[in-house]
Amino acid sequence: MIEGSTLVGYPAGETRGRSTVVARVPVGEGHGTIVAETPFHPLDHTWPDQPADRGTIAGVTVTDCVTGAIADGERRIHLGEDIPVRRGSPGWSWLVVHVTREPVPGEEVELVVDAEHRHALSTGHTACHLAALALNSALADRWRKEIPADGLGSPDFDQTAIVSSRIVPGGSLDVYRLGRSLRRKGFVAEGLEEGLPEITGKVRDTLKEWVAADAEVRIESPGRELTARRTWRCGLPEGEAA
Repeated sequence: MIEGSTLVGYPAGETRGRSTVVARVPVGEGHGTIVAETPFHPLDHTWPDQPADRGTIAGVTVTDCVTGAIADGERRIHLGEDIPVRRGSPGWSWLVVHVTREPVPGEEVELVVDAEHRHALSTGHTACHLAALALNSALADRWRKEIPADGLGSPDFDQTAIVSSRIVPGGSLDVYRLGRSLRRKGFVAEGLEEGLPEITGKVRDTLKEWVAADAEVRIESPGRELTARRTWRCGLPEGEAA
């Protein structure tokens, strides 16, 4: 029986745990298992940047890990893009669904995350944030109008122009759109292509300085619920970015 959102341990770095099975749901031709608490990071259907964790549940290989949601008093569990409400909407429980090819045995299970793969994705996610901050700084003189600033005070090109972000082990692929709406917000795109070598050099120099500083990176969360708002923080030489 589902009573509230799944509690998650991945923000604290957990990669192992034991928990009680609260529901099972078909997922395509596979099986979805929902537990009360899990160390697994699921794919976020609203902004699917970091892939799901790998690992096992009750010794069975987890082939995918997705976000689910169920309305209070209902029995149907919605999965991924089929979730009809915004993340964290009141009256809904938000769930981590562990997908396997075969049924998961038992009512109390052991969950084990592939720690090496998780570390590679976490490293890539931090690299994504740092690269965005460095890019914002390198493009700071290309704005004619004031826009919201990033955590270090630069105009936030990343959040203003980003279309998609995909974390990969040790890095990320981020796609930006330099269209009319960005120009209307004050971004000067003229001469950007010719200036890319200089911009790239600035970004690399900034990242080298930050890597050399060996700043602490941490995740803060007000609670263990899947929907709790988590904050990434890094103490850089220019100040703390969040």
